[in-house]
Amino acid sequence: MRDHLIDVVRTVIGEIRPKLVAAALSGDRSEHRNLRHADNFLSSHDLWLHRRYRELLAERFASFVYASEEGDPEVVGPDPDPDLCVLVDPLDTSELAVRGLNGYTQILVYSRALGRPLAAAVGDLFHHFQVYVAAEGEAHVLTQDGDRHPLRVDGMSVPLRDSLVTNFLMKPADRFGPLARQTRLLAALSEGRGRIGLDFGSIGLCHVAAGFTDAVVEFAKGFAIWDLAPGAYILNCAGGGVYDLTGAPISLDGLLTDIGAAMSTRRKFVATRDETLARDILRLIG
Repeated sequence: MRDHLIDVVRTVIGEIRPKLVAAALSGDRSEHRNLRHADNFLSSHDLWLHRRYRELLAERFASFVYASEEGDPEVVGPDPDPDLCVLVDPLDTSELAVRGLNGYTQILVYSRALGRPLAAAVGDLFHHFQVYVAAEGEAHVLTQDGDRHPLRVDGMSVPLRDSLVTNFLMKPADRFGPLARQTRLLAALSEGRGRIGLDFGSIGLCHVAAGFTDAVVEFAKGFAIWDLAPGAYILNCAGGGVYDLTGAPISLDGLLTDIGAAMSTRRKFVATRDETLARDILRLIG
């Protein structure tokens, strides 16, 4: 299954990247009115990838529930009640992807019978570290050249004062404002070489899994399931953790028992390499 996901993600990256480069250079961003998520940017590229994922997945899985950000859950294949649920965000940060800046695509395969994820992959459309993937308790990152590197966070703990903490701070009122008001957290980071960085959906948790960053914090709006679950699974397989704002680990088990409810729920969290850093951050967040 891991190889299926790698193949699908690399295929969609190869097909969509030239379209996005053309959009960036021409200024034609092909924006659509977003009827499902009124406050989110939606382009024709999101809708094209939504359809393309369904086609590619149908070639590899006989039957599954297709749960894409850009459509209502639907059954694909002859089985009216399939075990597999495939959760897809076809094009994350599409508002930046059509500008040629940042773009990601993410997928998670979940067994309804087992009540847990089986595999996940997050693709980076523009950068050398191209596919982050996890299955069977192991996580890896693949480069554009095809090199595969294991992801383990063991021994990577750093104190908060020296940490690179990221946040999805793009929207001024909804995201940046709440971050700017976290004065105790900002002061703690300022005591050493700490930094606040911008990161996005599941890719942010993958960056923690790879050791590129130390933590992701989300205490304002919360992440939707397709932004959180694939990256959370990869980070968990790499040995890291995702915690709610009370400090309790966020489990992906039973996540898609009710698919409709899961797709309408947002989660606030702290994702880190180790629990000590998570608790240090949570202690300071107001």
